[in-house]
Amino acid sequence: MTVPQSITELDLKNLTNRTFHPSPVAWEDQVLYFLLLDRFSDGKETGYRDNRGRRVAKGETPLYQPGDAGNAIRTEPEAAVWRESGSRWCGGTLKGLASKMGYLKRMGVTAVWVSPLFKQCSFVPTYHGYGIQNFLEVDPHFGTADDLRELVHVAHANGIYVILDIILNHAGNIFAYDRGYTPYDGSTVYPVTGFRSADGTPNLPFGPIDTKANPDAWPDGAVWPRELQAANAYTRMGHIRDWDSYHEYLDGDFFDLKDIHLGEGEVDAFRPSPALLALCEVYKYWIALSDVDGYRIDTVKHMGAGATRFFASVIHEFAQAIGKENFYLIGEITGGRDNAFNTLATTGLNAALGVDDIPLRLEDLVKGRANPADYFNLFRNSLLVRKESHVWFRDKVVTVIDDHDQVCRGAKKERFCAGDPKWRRLVLNALALNTTTLGIPCVYYGTEQAFDGEGGDDRYLRECMFGGPFGAFRTRGVQFFDEENPVYREFAKILALRREKLPLRRGRQYLREISGDGVTFGLPYVIGGEIRSVVPWSRIFDTEEMVLAINTDADSPRTAWVLVDGSLHREGDRFAYRYSTDPGQVRGTTAVQRINDAVQAIQVTVPAAGFVMLEQR
Repeated sequence: MTVPQSITELDLKNLTNRTFHPSPVAWEDQVLYFLLLDRFSDGKETGYRDNRGRRVAKGETPLYQPGDAGNAIRTEPEAAVWRESGSRWCGGTLKGLASKMGYLKRMGVTAVWVSPLFKQCSFVPTYHGYGIQNFLEVDPHFGTADDLRELVHVAHANGIYVILDIILNHAGNIFAYDRGYTPYDGSTVYPVTGFRSADGTPNLPFGPIDTKANPDAWPDGAVWPRELQAANAYTRMGHIRDWDSYHEYLDGDFFDLKDIHLGEGEVDAFRPSPALLALCEVYKYWIALSDVDGYRIDTVKHMGAGATRFFASVIHEFAQAIGKENFYLIGEITGGRDNAFNTLATTGLNAALGVDDIPLRLEDLVKGRANPADYFNLFRNSLLVRKESHVWFRDKVVTVIDDHDQVCRGAKKERFCAGDPKWRRLVLNALALNTTTLGIPCVYYGTEQAFDGEGGDDRYLRECMFGGPFGAFRTRGVQFFDEENPVYREFAKILALRREKLPLRRGRQYLREISGDGVTFGLPYVIGGEIRSVVPWSRIFDTEEMVLAINTDADSPRTAWVLVDGSLHREGDRFAYRYSTDPGQVRGTTAVQRINDAVQAIQVTVPAAGFVMLEQR
């Protein structure tokens, strides 16, 4: 299809003259899966199961075997090539992703969140997608707009929603200032040499482009659509130095990415800029064209509340007008929990991406390094957010373990499984905790294959699932779509129960007290710098209670008495193990014991590094 150059060419009326895929009733019922498109699949793998479950015999890239680990770093020159490959395009495509919908469906994923796929500046390898040069075109590295439409169609046919990662705050490195050092100082608007051409040279006029006079501007030069070529579409105030300074983080450039001027005024008096109005049309177009189900909005903090609210209102109204009643807008909002939820209340975004406190507290709990209450208290009622019940959090936060930035870790960036080999035995517990506690759970690609992401830099968090030149575990030429991997296999069982049991998706949540003797109870806590214990919690919906527990001891099984809701059970009632990492426990039962007039408990055994789910028979 012809790529439009201006928003005036977007025929939204004809594009919306059809029936669209409906939104989910409740997003907390979904399990998200986030992937970097360049690093997921190139469609050339062999030995995996296709969307119908059939083994694929053709292809070039075989399944990873343990002996393949380190095959790309046997010599220092090879290691240097492998490391450098992680900073460049590796070859994942939309067609490759479409071919793996069966892999995701069989795991239990119900919504896929795809990294930005719009056209990048051609002179820099921004494989991650966050440096857009043309907001109206799919980057050719990934495929075409028709490939995107087919991807969404295949996903929907497999019961999977699609969320696109989008950017409004900035464009790519599309123009050059007339000097090399451009720090934000609060007042200087720096002169611009010109828009960049395909090779990065700033030799194009900084303003609306006449393509007859400047034929090199299309398609790889300047910025598109045309409406973003106006000089006043950009703040031009230089790069951010203080990331927490108000106005600086709103008006400064995100490193060399150029800040877009979105409007003026505080929230209630906000006036959108022509650039923001154009971007609203751009993102309405992608909904109409592709039938996607939601957007994850990048760098919301840097957009400002007024621009965010305006955009959210426009997109929600447009989506509802075409039958997508619950089109979801997820904001990347940094600055802590209270800032995130205040931003939601102010702007009308549906959910915040929990990239601050949640990942580290979840990881420290599973690894036995922190009190469980530190994680569970993130979901407690708070006067600061002025909500009457912690249930409010169930569809307002997207919870993650690993992700592509690891902003919560500072300079020490790595996946959950990095370092001690025992973490690979505990990663299923991390996935289980994430998907059976409050929030909309999101799995980062490769975690289900225990990727370790070691190296301390962003690139090492972004290994290729399909092998290529930069495969996981320091490999090349082997793929990781292994449905027999124990983590993948057991996680699929857990997600199947999550789909079946309403309390696991929508229930209230309580960290439970434990006892060794059945008499004295208390919350599990760290002793001597670690906790090796059963950590149980309950999910209760209406009159149904499910008890879940992990064991932070990676070496030995643990048994504890666990409190249950005394108003829902009677002495002698039995709980059955619906799931256990020890298959021999499944269908076994444990009886409710009355401790005193107000307290009842069940005895729960959890395998070493294990996870169990129990429900009342």
